[in-house]
Amino acid sequence: MSISEKIIDLGSIDLVLLFGSNNKKFDRIKKLFPDIKLISRGNIVKAIGNVEHINFFESKLNAMLSHIDEYNRLTMSQIERLVFDDEIKVFENKQDFILYGNDGKTIKARTSNQRAILDVIYKKDIVFAIGPAGTGKTYTSVALAVKALKSKLVKRIILTRPAVEAGESLGFLPGDYKDKLDPYIRPLHDALSDMIPTDKLKEYLENGIIQIAPLGFMRGRTLDKSFVILDEAQNCTESQMKMFLTRMGVSAKFVINGDITQIDLPNHKKSGLCDAQNKLKNIKDIGFVYLDEKDVIRHKLVKTIIKAYKN
Repeated sequence: MSISEKIIDLGSIDLVLLFGSNNKKFDRIKKLFPDIKLISRGNIVKAIGNVEHINFFESKLNAMLSHIDEYNRLTMSQIERLVFDDEIKVFENKQDFILYGNDGKTIKARTSNQRAILDVIYKKDIVFAIGPAGTGKTYTSVALAVKALKSKLVKRIILTRPAVEAGESLGFLPGDYKDKLDPYIRPLHDALSDMIPTDKLKEYLENGIIQIAPLGFMRGRTLDKSFVILDEAQNCTESQMKMFLTRMGVSAKFVINGDITQIDLPNHKKSGLCDAQNKLKNIKDIGFVYLDEKDVIRHKLVKTIIKAYKN
């Protein structure tokens, strides 16, 4: 029986999730494959043995990597079930489930209107989610974008928002351009950090698979095979909104989030979100979901505050 050797590149996977602290999981994996010798060096695994045994190991290792990519966790029992069973995944067959975030955190729609966002985005390519702060518009849409990326339905995620309230005037803020922009993209980055391991997120950002940019950077682009989220859309002008919507390319999904009660445009300019709401409401392939204080998932006082400001 001839002996072969294969080098398997694990990519940017979180090695602690795969191998465990002090390589406890890797030690268990080696015991589950006694017919081959396994050596780990960084993000490389070397398998030595019969070709058939190596191929079997590689198929099961790929299943483990896919499991980590989807659920951001891998337990000892899951490793054993992946090796011995053909079916490992135990999905939550609930309509509100979106994906598993870091450390296996379940990310799902938590209110009826958040579920409506899920339902509409599956059916339509442009969705407007309109409602007050704290209703989960951004978080839900980012989760849906990450799910689409992991499922290979899109090739990239693009997150954008007006950089500041008054039409992206960054000049008065201290620091370089990145320093000026960071406060405005932080909520988007925080949502991503809940759903994608740090190293993987860094890789996605560096490679342009995930892009976070001010709205002005969208001009002139055609966004194909992308999940695009426009946040704080109430602070777009009418021309900015038209510019953004007409960036849509083939196989793209657009989600536009905004709160029409917090428009900060100067000189009484009309909000592009309000304008789009009026002009596009009767187009059947564009969806509108309206959220209210019942969808607030922050401190209970936020609901009371929103109700008070409505009166």
